[in-house]
Amino acid sequence: MPVKRSGLFVISLLGALSVVSPFAIDMYLPAFPDLADGFGVPSTTVALTLSSYFIGLALGQVVYGPLLDRFGRKLPLIVGLSLFVATSVGCAFAPDVYTLIALRFVQALGGCVAQVASVAMVRDFFPRKDAAKVLSRLFLFIAVSPLLAPTVGTFVIDLGGWPAAFFSLAVVVAGILVLVVTLLPEGHKPDASISLRPGPILREYWAILRHPRFHTYAGAGAFSFAGLFTFVAGSPVLFMDGFKVDKTTYSLIFAVLAGGFIAASQVNVLLLRRWSSETLFRRFLIAQVVFGAVFLIGTWAGWLDLYGTLAVLFGFLCCVGVTNPNASALAIAPFSKNAGSASALLGFFQLGTGAVISTAIGAAPTDDRVPIVAVFGITAAIGLGILYLGRKRAEASAVTEHPTATETEVGRIPATHERAEAVNCSCDSISPTG
Repeated sequence: MPVKRSGLFVISLLGALSVVSPFAIDMYLPAFPDLADGFGVPSTTVALTLSSYFIGLALGQVVYGPLLDRFGRKLPLIVGLSLFVATSVGCAFAPDVYTLIALRFVQALGGCVAQVASVAMVRDFFPRKDAAKVLSRLFLFIAVSPLLAPTVGTFVIDLGGWPAAFFSLAVVVAGILVLVVTLLPEGHKPDASISLRPGPILREYWAILRHPRFHTYAGAGAFSFAGLFTFVAGSPVLFMDGFKVDKTTYSLIFAVLAGGFIAASQVNVLLLRRWSSETLFRRFLIAQVVFGAVFLIGTWAGWLDLYGTLAVLFGFLCCVGVTNPNASALAIAPFSKNAGSASALLGFFQLGTGAVISTAIGAAPTDDRVPIVAVFGITAAIGLGILYLGRKRAEASAVTEHPTATETEVGRIPATHERAEAVNCSCDSISPTG
């Protein structure tokens, strides 16, 4: 018998899933100086705990994509979230920074299933025309996490030290796991025809990657979104080491800047009533490049003090708040049956870029802001270049379901009837098969 859930309920639960990794990334940032002092290493070495998390997220994307299509959404979610809870406890007991780096990698492998599944389930439960709007609402949850996580982290760390941040993550995600098991409807029936052998999986990803809309918008969107990763990994160095602010002030700065990202992601819903996702993505990516250039030139010339840096970075992150949901919606639009794999590959693009950037920041000097600031402008410019190189082919390509590699080779007709009920439901109410 169908399990009926309101659209608001499902969006809220998907939102809770989507903030698992953002909280894991942001909540312990105020503890960077404590971790550095406790382990006897510089802050840039502590930043490698972010790098290992991003690497685990990126690799986990390509693992969970096929699993979510083969076994449905709930079973991989249960396994991955359970692994996240266990390794969060392990992180709290890490004896040195290198053990913490390794455990963060495993923690990410567990937690990334929440992000992949939440994006894929947008395609499960909502029609294509509503995808950008629903994704914008999900990004509200994601954007609120950096607003809240460092502040909550500061409070928790002051009470119980940096291990308390990881204990708190374990408790919160355990609660989300209970909701997944008891209340989340299954949006995608298990499909035994999805192969888990490496060859077919790689061919599946290659078929998705070859679609002009996917590789154009996923590539350009990943480099645009790289600005947010640069902010997360570089902000402790920029503000606590560069401008010498304390943990409380840093948390407030982080919250204010995240506010720009939050506001922009929600204004995007209103902007979509007048302009297409293609138009919004292009225009705000151009604006992002401009802000990045101003940020670099102003920092290099010494024109930007703390408040000037905040103003420019606020504008930059507002642009990311608009480009990200539109790029994601455009990239996965051609895919329905293999939405899990498409979502996974999209996440791999984004998080792989983030892993490279955070690793580079880990090698940057703590007494010079220019190398970190340069990353903001360079990544945005690369994204704009990818968009203009592939834009014409992307806009000319079909938005209808792109055949998978398996379907192309054996001529199997996609079983679209299996998901018609989920795909045809409205934003106000859904009735997936439970």
